Amino acid sequence: MSQLAAFFDLDRTLIAKSSSLAFGRPFYEQGLVGRRAVLKSSYAQFLFQLSGADHQQMDRLRKHLADMCTGWDVAEVRAVVAETLRDIVEPMVFSEATELIAAHKARGHRVVIVSASGQEVVEPIAKLLGADHSMATQMTVKDGKYTGEVDFYCFGEGKVEAMEALAQQEGLDLAGSYAYADSITDLPMLAAVGNPTAVNPDRALRKAAGKRNWPVLSFSRPVSLRARILSRTAQQLPKGRAALISAAGSLTAAVAGTITYIALTRKRS
Repeated sequence: MSQLAAFFDLDRTLIAKSSSLAFGRPFYEQGLVGRRAVLKSSYAQFLFQLSGADHQQMDRLRKHLADMCTGWDVAEVRAVVAETLRDIVEPMVFSEATELIAAHKARGHRVVIVSASGQEVVEPIAKLLGADHSMATQMTVKDGKYTGEVDFYCFGEGKVEAMEALAQQEGLDLAGSYAYADSITDLPMLAAVGNPTAVNPDRALRKAAGKRNWPVLSFSRPVSLRARILSRTAQQLPKGRAALISAAGSLTAAVAGTITYIALTRKRS
């Protein structure tokens, strides 16, 4: 029997902002970028949150990021992301997304994050969210530094290429699998599976989803402070009590996600 998977876009689907642009300030504080680059990234982040990004905007964003990181030390970038990951990413995560991830994992589905952002950013975020796999843009590296070129752009049809490669490698059934994304640029990704869902869709994707009778979800709630406090408290408690709290939290998320999952299934049937 083939394995099923749930493929999630990252930006504006699992988190509220652009993952690539979110680390602008920590990169500035470490001396990787100047103040002008941070301001430019902040403005781009504002536009991204306001209206998403079409193909032209994504191409401009790719060029901006590639130019900005030229000459950066890859190990230093990984270190900055690792040190600031929770402070930067946790406030942006949609709680509805974590519930849905929990529901898919409870059913034995592989959870895969597919993003146009760089691998060095996407991979640790995927681990933080409990994903089984991540696929992202891969920058060209020479002598441990970014050259400003791109080896693989995980965008548009590139996402489908990555999904198909993973499906062949892991024995995944794309026809029975799920995908969640927010942008019209992710139409190929959504169309590549049997169970697509538009999440926080831009105007063009909402129209396309309506024509295809695809479900539409709205994610707006960030992960609660209480959830993060419970997680930190569990780490400080004796092993038995910590496990109990962790299990209770996982059960709550799984139940909430199951309700969403069942609702989607009923709508498709």
